[in-house]
Amino acid sequence: MDIAIIVTFCIGFAAIAFEHYIRVNKAATSLITGVLCWTLLVFDAGMSTPVTDALTEHMGEISSILFFLLGAMTIVELIDAHDGFDIIQRWINTRDIRSLMWIISWVTFLLSAVLDNLTTTIVMVSLVRKLISTDRERLFFAGIIVIAANAGGAWSPIGDVTTTMLWVGTQISTLGVIQNVLIPSILSLLAPLIGLSFVVKGRLMPSQSNVPAEIPTRSVSGDGTKVLVVGMFILLMVPVFKQFTHLPPFMGMLFGLGLMWVITEFIHHEKDEMDKDRLSVNFALRKIDTPSILFFLGILLSVSALESGHLLQQMADSLQALLPGEDALVFSIGLLSAVVDNVPIVAAVQGMYSLEQFATDHHFWLFIAYAAGTGGSLLIIGSAAGVAAMGMVRIEFGWYLKKITPWALLGYVCGALYFILI
Repeated sequence: MDIAIIVTFCIGFAAIAFEHYIRVNKAATSLITGVLCWTLLVFDAGMSTPVTDALTEHMGEISSILFFLLGAMTIVELIDAHDGFDIIQRWINTRDIRSLMWIISWVTFLLSAVLDNLTTTIVMVSLVRKLISTDRERLFFAGIIVIAANAGGAWSPIGDVTTTMLWVGTQISTLGVIQNVLIPSILSLLAPLIGLSFVVKGRLMPSQSNVPAEIPTRSVSGDGTKVLVVGMFILLMVPVFKQFTHLPPFMGMLFGLGLMWVITEFIHHEKDEMDKDRLSVNFALRKIDTPSILFFLGILLSVSALESGHLLQQMADSLQALLPGEDALVFSIGLLSAVVDNVPIVAAVQGMYSLEQFATDHHFWLFIAYAAGTGGSLLIIGSAAGVAAMGMVRIEFGWYLKKITPWALLGYVCGALYFILI
Protein backbone atom coordinates (compact mmCIF):
# COMPACT_ATOMS: atom_id res chain seq x y z
CA MET A 1 0.00 0.00 0.00
CA ASP A 2 2.98 2.31 0.56
CA ILE A 3 3.77 2.03 -3.14
CA ALA A 4 0.17 2.94 -4.02
CA ILE A 5 0.37 6.08 -1.86
CA ILE A 6 3.67 7.12 -3.41
CA VAL A 7 2.40 6.50 -6.95
CA THR A 8 -0.77 8.51 -6.24
CA PHE A 9 1.28 11.38 -4.86
CA CYS A 10 3.69 11.33 -7.83
CA ILE A 11 0.86 11.29 -10.38
CA GLY A 12 -0.79 14.23 -8.62
CA PHE A 13 2.56 16.01 -8.40
CA ALA A 14 3.13 15.56 -12.14
CA ALA A 15 -0.38 16.79 -12.94
CA ILE A 16 0.29 19.94 -10.91
CA ALA A 17 3.64 20.53 -12.62
CA PHE A 18 2.11 20.17 -16.09
CA GLU A 19 -1.10 22.04 -15.32
CA HIS A 20 -0.81 24.23 -18.42
CA TYR A 21 -0.45 21.22 -20.70
CA ILE A 22 -3.22 18.98 -19.36
CA ARG A 23 -5.51 22.00 -18.72
CA VAL A 24 -6.73 20.79 -15.33
CA ASN A 25 -6.60 23.30 -12.50
CA LYS A 26 -3.95 22.37 -9.96
CA ALA A 27 -6.37 23.05 -7.10
CA ALA A 28 -8.62 20.22 -8.28
CA THR A 29 -5.65 17.89 -8.74
CA SER A 30 -4.20 18.64 -5.30
CA LEU A 31 -7.53 18.13 -3.52
CA ILE A 32 -8.09 14.77 -5.20
CA THR A 33 -4.52 13.71 -4.46
CA GLY A 34 -4.74 14.74 -0.81
CA VAL A 35 -7.96 12.85 -0.14
CA LEU A 36 -6.79 9.75 -2.04
CA CYS A 37 -3.51 9.61 -0.08
CA TRP A 38 -5.37 9.66 3.24
CA THR A 39 -7.92 7.13 1.96
CA LEU A 40 -5.14 4.71 0.99
CA LEU A 41 -3.54 5.32 4.38
CA VAL A 42 -6.76 4.27 6.10
CA PHE A 43 -6.94 1.05 4.05
CA ASP A 44 -3.28 0.37 4.81
CA ALA A 45 -3.71 0.85 8.57
CA GLY A 46 -6.83 -1.27 8.74
CA MET A 47 -8.15 0.94 11.55
CA SER A 48 -9.71 4.34 10.95
CA THR A 49 -9.38 5.78 14.47
CA PRO A 50 -5.56 6.24 14.61
CA VAL A 51 -5.52 7.66 11.07
CA THR A 52 -8.40 10.03 11.85
CA ASP A 53 -6.60 11.24 14.98
CA ALA A 54 -3.46 11.89 12.92
CA LEU A 55 -5.50 13.77 10.30
CA THR A 56 -7.11 15.93 12.99
CA GLU A 57 -3.69 16.79 14.40
CA HIS A 58 -2.31 17.73 10.99
CA MET A 59 -5.39 19.83 10.16
CA GLY A 60 -4.56 22.09 13.10
CA GLU A 61 -1.21 22.96 11.50
CA ILE A 62 -2.67 23.17 8.00
CA SER A 63 -5.50 25.46 9.07
CA SER A 64 -3.08 27.93 10.64
CA ILE A 65 -1.37 28.36 7.25
CA LEU A 66 -4.65 28.64 5.33
CA PHE A 67 -6.17 31.22 7.68
CA PHE A 68 -2.95 33.24 7.53
CA LEU A 69 -3.09 33.27 3.72
CA LEU A 70 -6.80 34.09 3.75
CA GLY A 71 -6.24 37.16 5.93
CA ALA A 72 -3.21 38.36 3.95
CA MET A 73 -4.95 37.95 0.59
CA THR A 74 -8.02 39.84 1.82
CA ILE A 75 -5.97 42.79 3.07
CA VAL A 76 -4.09 42.98 -0.24
CA GLU A 77 -7.34 42.84 -2.24
CA LEU A 78 -8.78 45.58 -0.03
CA ILE A 79 -5.80 47.83 -0.76
CA ASP A 80 -6.19 47.13 -4.47
CA ALA A 81 -9.93 47.90 -4.35
CA HIS A 82 -9.01 51.37 -3.04
CA ASP A 83 -6.41 51.77 -5.83
CA GLY A 84 -3.73 52.05 -3.18
CA PHE A 85 -1.13 50.54 -5.52
CA ASP A 86 -1.68 53.35 -8.05
CA ILE A 87 0.22 55.57 -5.65
CA ILE A 88 3.39 53.61 -6.44
CA GLN A 89 3.07 54.66 -10.07
CA ARG A 90 3.16 58.32 -9.06
CA TRP A 91 6.52 57.82 -7.34
CA ILE A 92 8.23 56.67 -10.53
CA ASN A 93 9.12 59.41 -12.99
CA THR A 94 12.03 58.69 -15.34
CA ARG A 95 12.53 58.31 -19.10
CA ASP A 96 15.77 56.34 -19.00
CA ILE A 97 14.96 52.64 -19.50
CA ARG A 98 18.00 51.44 -17.55
CA SER A 99 17.17 53.66 -14.57
CA LEU A 100 13.55 52.59 -14.78
CA MET A 101 14.58 48.93 -14.66
CA TRP A 102 16.59 49.51 -11.48
CA ILE A 103 13.77 51.44 -9.84
CA ILE A 104 11.12 48.88 -10.83
CA SER A 105 13.32 46.00 -9.64
CA TRP A 106 14.04 47.39 -6.18
CA VAL A 107 10.46 48.58 -5.65
CA THR A 108 9.35 45.05 -6.56
CA PHE A 109 11.95 43.55 -4.22
CA LEU A 110 10.81 45.62 -1.25
CA LEU A 111 7.09 45.44 -2.01
CA SER A 112 7.06 41.64 -2.30
CA ALA A 113 8.53 41.38 1.20
CA VAL A 114 5.44 43.10 2.59
CA LEU A 115 2.78 41.74 0.25
CA ASP A 116 3.63 38.55 -1.61
CA ASN A 117 5.51 37.80 -4.82
CA LEU A 118 2.39 36.98 -6.86
CA THR A 119 0.48 40.16 -5.97
CA THR A 120 3.59 42.29 -6.38
CA THR A 121 4.28 40.82 -9.81
CA ILE A 122 0.74 41.60 -10.97
CA VAL A 123 0.98 45.18 -9.68
CA MET A 124 4.42 45.87 -11.18
CA VAL A 125 3.79 44.20 -14.55
CA SER A 126 0.58 46.24 -14.84
CA LEU A 127 2.67 49.34 -14.16
CA VAL A 128 5.23 48.37 -16.82
CA ARG A 129 2.47 47.84 -19.38
CA LYS A 130 1.39 51.45 -18.78
CA LEU A 131 4.91 52.84 -19.02
CA ILE A 132 6.42 50.86 -21.91
CA SER A 133 4.81 50.22 -25.30
CA THR A 134 7.51 48.17 -27.05
CA ASP A 135 7.20 44.39 -26.64
CA ARG A 136 10.93 43.69 -26.35
CA GLU A 137 11.46 45.98 -23.37
CA ARG A 138 8.23 44.80 -21.76
CA LEU A 139 9.41 41.19 -21.86
CA PHE A 140 12.78 42.00 -20.28
CA PHE A 141 11.11 44.10 -17.59
CA ALA A 142 8.64 41.29 -16.84
CA GLY A 143 11.56 38.87 -16.52
CA ILE A 144 13.45 40.99 -14.01
CA ILE A 145 10.21 41.61 -12.10
CA VAL A 146 9.76 37.85 -11.65
CA ILE A 147 13.33 37.54 -10.33
CA ALA A 148 12.91 40.55 -8.02
CA ALA A 149 9.54 39.41 -6.67
CA ASN A 150 10.80 35.93 -5.82
CA ALA A 151 14.00 37.31 -4.28
CA GLY A 152 12.06 39.84 -2.20
CA GLY A 153 9.66 37.21 -0.92
CA ALA A 154 12.41 34.85 0.20
CA TRP A 155 13.77 36.98 3.06
CA SER A 156 10.44 37.96 4.60
CA PRO A 157 8.22 35.67 6.69
CA ILE A 158 5.16 37.01 4.85
CA GLY A 159 6.68 37.52 1.39
CA ASP A 160 6.42 33.99 -0.02
CA VAL A 161 4.11 31.08 0.74
CA THR A 162 7.03 28.71 1.35
CA THR A 163 8.74 31.16 3.71
CA THR A 164 5.44 31.61 5.52
CA MET A 165 5.12 27.82 5.84
CA LEU A 166 8.57 27.62 7.42
CA TRP A 167 7.77 30.56 9.70
CA VAL A 168 4.43 29.15 10.84
CA GLY A 169 6.12 25.78 11.39
CA THR A 170 8.73 27.55 13.61
CA GLN A 171 11.59 26.32 11.40
CA ILE A 172 12.60 29.96 11.00
CA SER A 173 12.01 33.12 13.02
CA THR A 174 11.33 36.64 11.81
CA LEU A 175 14.72 38.07 12.76
CA GLY A 176 16.50 34.90 11.71
CA VAL A 177 15.22 34.89 8.15
CA ILE A 178 15.72 38.64 7.68
CA GLN A 179 19.28 38.65 9.05
CA ASN A 180 20.45 35.56 7.18
CA VAL A 181 18.50 35.54 3.91
CA LEU A 182 18.39 39.26 3.05
CA ILE A 183 21.94 39.52 1.65
CA PRO A 184 21.73 36.33 -0.46
CA SER A 185 18.37 37.53 -1.80
CA ILE A 186 19.92 40.88 -2.74
CA LEU A 187 22.72 39.05 -4.55
CA SER A 188 20.22 36.88 -6.42
CA LEU A 189 18.64 40.06 -7.81
CA LEU A 190 21.74 42.23 -8.16
CA ALA A 191 23.66 39.85 -10.43
CA PRO A 192 20.95 39.51 -13.12
CA LEU A 193 20.02 43.18 -12.79
CA ILE A 194 23.58 44.27 -13.60
CA GLY A 195 23.69 41.87 -16.55
CA LEU A 196 20.36 42.95 -18.01
CA SER A 197 21.35 46.60 -17.65
CA PHE A 198 23.73 46.04 -20.59
CA VAL A 199 21.00 44.38 -22.64
CA VAL A 200 18.16 46.88 -22.17
CA LYS A 201 19.00 50.54 -22.65
CA GLY A 202 17.67 53.71 -24.26
CA ARG A 203 15.03 56.28 -23.40
CA LEU A 204 11.26 56.26 -23.32
CA MET A 205 9.39 58.52 -25.69
CA PRO A 206 7.62 61.44 -23.95
CA SER A 207 4.24 59.85 -24.61
CA GLN A 208 5.42 56.70 -22.81
CA SER A 209 6.90 58.35 -19.76
CA ASN A 210 5.24 58.31 -16.41
CA VAL A 211 3.38 61.55 -15.88
CA PRO A 212 1.51 61.58 -12.59
CA ALA A 213 -1.42 63.58 -13.96
CA GLU A 214 -2.11 60.90 -16.58
CA ILE A 215 -2.65 58.14 -14.03
CA PRO A 216 -6.34 57.72 -13.32
CA THR A 217 -7.40 57.38 -9.73
CA ARG A 218 -10.81 55.87 -9.08
CA SER A 219 -10.76 56.18 -5.32
CA VAL A 220 -12.48 59.11 -3.66
CA SER A 221 -10.19 61.71 -2.00
CA GLY A 222 -7.26 60.19 -0.12
CA ASP A 223 -8.89 56.87 0.80
CA GLY A 224 -6.40 54.91 -1.29
CA THR A 225 -3.45 56.41 0.58
CA LYS A 226 -5.05 55.77 3.96
CA VAL A 227 -5.86 52.15 3.22
CA LEU A 228 -2.41 51.52 1.69
CA VAL A 229 -0.61 52.92 4.75
CA VAL A 230 -2.86 51.12 7.24
CA GLY A 231 -2.68 47.84 5.31
CA MET A 232 1.10 47.92 5.02
CA PHE A 233 1.43 48.78 8.71
CA ILE A 234 -0.82 45.90 9.74
CA LEU A 235 1.10 43.40 7.59
CA LEU A 236 4.39 44.59 9.05
CA MET A 237 3.01 44.30 12.58
CA VAL A 238 2.00 40.63 12.23
CA PRO A 239 5.51 39.34 13.07
CA VAL A 240 5.68 41.83 15.95
CA PHE A 241 2.34 40.54 17.26
CA LYS A 242 3.69 36.98 17.21
CA GLN A 243 6.88 38.02 18.97
CA PHE A 244 5.06 39.72 21.86
CA THR A 245 2.07 37.39 22.31
CA HIS A 246 3.67 34.08 21.25
CA LEU A 247 0.39 33.26 19.53
CA PRO A 248 0.43 31.62 16.08
CA PRO A 249 0.95 34.08 13.18
CA PHE A 250 -2.56 33.56 11.80
CA MET A 251 -3.98 35.12 14.98
CA GLY A 252 -2.13 38.35 14.30
CA MET A 253 -3.22 38.31 10.66
CA LEU A 254 -6.88 37.76 11.57
CA PHE A 255 -6.66 40.51 14.19
CA GLY A 256 -5.23 42.83 11.54
CA LEU A 257 -8.00 41.89 9.11
CA GLY A 258 -10.58 42.72 11.76
CA LEU A 259 -8.96 46.12 12.31
CA MET A 260 -8.95 46.81 8.55
CA TRP A 261 -12.60 45.83 8.41
CA VAL A 262 -13.53 48.31 11.16
CA ILE A 263 -11.38 51.11 9.72
CA THR A 264 -12.75 50.81 6.16
CA GLU A 265 -16.32 50.63 7.45
CA PHE A 266 -15.69 53.86 9.36
CA ILE A 267 -14.06 55.56 6.35
CA HIS A 268 -16.99 54.77 4.02
CA HIS A 269 -19.94 54.99 6.39
CA GLU A 270 -21.32 58.09 4.63
CA LYS A 271 -21.04 56.71 1.06
CA ASP A 272 -23.96 55.21 -0.83
CA GLU A 273 -24.36 51.44 -0.82
CA MET A 274 -23.02 50.89 -4.37
CA ASP A 275 -19.71 52.68 -3.77
CA LYS A 276 -19.45 51.27 -0.26
CA ASP A 277 -19.86 47.66 -1.43
CA ARG A 278 -16.90 47.60 -3.84
CA LEU A 279 -14.67 49.12 -1.15
CA SER A 280 -15.69 46.68 1.58
CA VAL A 281 -14.06 43.59 3.03
CA ASN A 282 -17.03 41.58 1.75
CA PHE A 283 -16.04 42.55 -1.80
CA ALA A 284 -12.37 41.74 -1.14
CA LEU A 285 -13.33 38.31 0.19
CA ARG A 286 -15.18 37.59 -3.05
CA LYS A 287 -12.09 38.56 -5.08
CA ILE A 288 -9.38 36.60 -3.26
CA ASP A 289 -7.76 33.68 -5.05
CA THR A 290 -9.76 30.89 -3.40
CA PRO A 291 -8.46 28.17 -5.79
CA SER A 292 -4.92 28.88 -4.54
CA ILE A 293 -6.01 28.36 -0.93
CA LEU A 294 -7.66 25.06 -1.91
CA PHE A 295 -4.47 24.11 -3.76
CA PHE A 296 -2.41 24.63 -0.61
CA LEU A 297 -4.96 22.60 1.35
CA GLY A 298 -4.69 19.65 -1.03
CA ILE A 299 -0.90 19.76 -1.14
CA LEU A 300 -0.51 19.95 2.63
CA LEU A 301 -2.99 17.09 3.05
CA SER A 302 -0.99 14.96 0.62
CA VAL A 303 2.31 15.63 2.33
CA SER A 304 0.85 15.07 5.80
CA ALA A 305 -0.41 11.67 4.62
CA LEU A 306 3.12 10.74 3.51
CA GLU A 307 4.46 11.94 6.84
CA SER A 308 1.91 9.95 8.84
CA GLY A 309 2.79 6.87 6.80
CA HIS A 310 6.50 7.40 7.68
CA LEU A 311 7.30 7.60 3.97
CA LEU A 312 8.96 11.00 4.17
CA GLN A 313 11.45 9.79 6.73
CA GLN A 314 12.43 6.95 4.41
CA MET A 315 12.84 9.48 1.61
CA ALA A 316 15.02 11.69 3.81
CA ASP A 317 17.30 8.77 4.65
CA SER A 318 17.65 7.94 0.94
CA LEU A 319 18.50 11.54 0.00
CA GLN A 320 21.11 11.83 2.71
CA ALA A 321 22.76 8.67 1.42
CA LEU A 322 22.63 9.85 -2.20
CA LEU A 323 23.83 13.46 -1.87
CA PRO A 324 27.19 14.47 -0.35
CA GLY A 325 25.84 16.94 2.21
CA GLU A 326 23.03 19.18 3.40
CA ASP A 327 24.08 22.11 1.20
CA ALA A 328 24.02 19.94 -1.92
CA LEU A 329 20.54 18.74 -0.97
CA VAL A 330 19.17 22.25 -0.47
CA PHE A 331 20.83 23.57 -3.64
CA SER A 332 19.21 20.73 -5.59
CA ILE A 333 15.83 21.51 -4.03
CA GLY A 334 16.12 25.09 -5.31
CA LEU A 335 16.81 23.85 -8.83
CA LEU A 336 13.93 21.39 -8.59
CA SER A 337 11.54 24.16 -7.55
CA ALA A 338 12.01 25.70 -11.01
CA VAL A 339 10.29 22.64 -12.49
CA VAL A 340 7.95 21.58 -9.69
CA ASP A 341 5.87 23.85 -7.47
CA ASN A 342 7.90 24.83 -4.41
CA VAL A 343 4.95 24.52 -2.00
CA PRO A 344 4.84 20.70 -2.00
CA ILE A 345 8.65 20.55 -1.99
CA VAL A 346 8.94 22.65 1.16
CA ALA A 347 6.01 20.84 2.76
CA ALA A 348 7.79 17.54 2.07
CA VAL A 349 11.06 18.82 3.55
CA GLN A 350 9.22 19.97 6.68
CA GLY A 351 7.88 16.46 7.07
CA MET A 352 11.22 14.81 6.34
CA TYR A 353 13.30 16.73 8.88
CA SER A 354 12.23 17.59 12.41
CA LEU A 355 13.17 20.45 14.71
CA GLU A 356 15.10 17.92 16.78
CA GLN A 357 17.39 17.36 13.79
CA PHE A 358 17.61 21.00 12.77
CA ALA A 359 16.58 23.60 15.37
CA THR A 360 14.83 26.88 14.60
CA ASP A 361 16.97 29.16 12.41
CA HIS A 362 19.40 26.38 11.64
CA HIS A 363 21.47 26.96 8.51
CA PHE A 364 19.51 24.16 6.82
CA TRP A 365 16.09 25.84 7.19
CA LEU A 366 17.35 29.29 6.27
CA PHE A 367 19.00 27.92 3.13
CA ILE A 368 15.74 26.14 2.28
CA ALA A 369 13.88 29.46 2.57
CA TYR A 370 16.32 31.06 0.12
CA ALA A 371 16.53 28.15 -2.34
CA ALA A 372 12.80 27.46 -2.56
CA GLY A 373 11.99 31.17 -2.81
CA THR A 374 14.46 32.13 -5.52
CA GLY A 375 14.93 28.86 -7.40
CA GLY A 376 11.54 29.23 -9.06
CA SER A 377 12.88 32.18 -11.07
CA LEU A 378 14.99 29.86 -13.23
CA LEU A 379 11.98 28.99 -15.41
CA ILE A 380 8.93 31.06 -16.25
CA ILE A 381 6.69 28.23 -14.99
CA GLY A 382 8.73 27.79 -11.82
CA SER A 383 6.77 30.19 -9.63
CA ALA A 384 3.35 31.76 -9.31
CA ALA A 385 4.96 35.12 -10.12
CA GLY A 386 6.36 33.73 -13.36
CA VAL A 387 3.07 32.19 -14.42
CA ALA A 388 1.27 35.48 -13.74
CA ALA A 389 3.81 37.46 -15.77
CA MET A 390 3.61 34.91 -18.59
CA GLY A 391 -0.12 35.42 -18.85
CA MET A 392 0.00 39.20 -18.62
CA VAL A 393 2.67 39.93 -21.26
CA ARG A 394 2.65 36.59 -23.13
CA ILE A 395 6.20 35.51 -22.36
CA GLU A 396 7.10 32.36 -24.28
CA PHE A 397 8.81 29.55 -22.37
CA GLY A 398 11.67 29.36 -24.88
CA TRP A 399 12.27 33.11 -24.88
CA TYR A 400 12.51 33.20 -21.08
CA LEU A 401 14.79 30.15 -21.08
CA LYS A 402 17.15 31.84 -23.51
CA LYS A 403 17.06 35.47 -22.37
CA ILE A 404 16.32 35.39 -18.62
CA THR A 405 17.20 31.93 -17.24
CA PRO A 406 21.01 32.37 -17.54
CA TRP A 407 20.86 35.60 -15.53
CA ALA A 408 18.45 34.10 -12.98
CA LEU A 409 20.75 31.10 -12.58
CA LEU A 410 23.72 33.41 -12.05
CA GLY A 411 21.84 35.24 -9.30
CA TYR A 412 20.71 31.99 -7.68
CA VAL A 413 24.26 30.64 -7.62
CA CYS A 414 25.64 33.90 -6.19
CA GLY A 415 23.19 33.83 -3.30
CA ALA A 416 23.74 30.12 -2.72
CA LEU A 417 27.52 30.55 -2.64
CA TYR A 418 27.10 33.26 -0.02
CA PHE A 419 25.13 30.79 2.09
CA ILE A 420 27.63 27.99 1.62
CA LEU A 421 30.82 30.03 2.07
CA ILE A 422 29.83 32.75 4.51
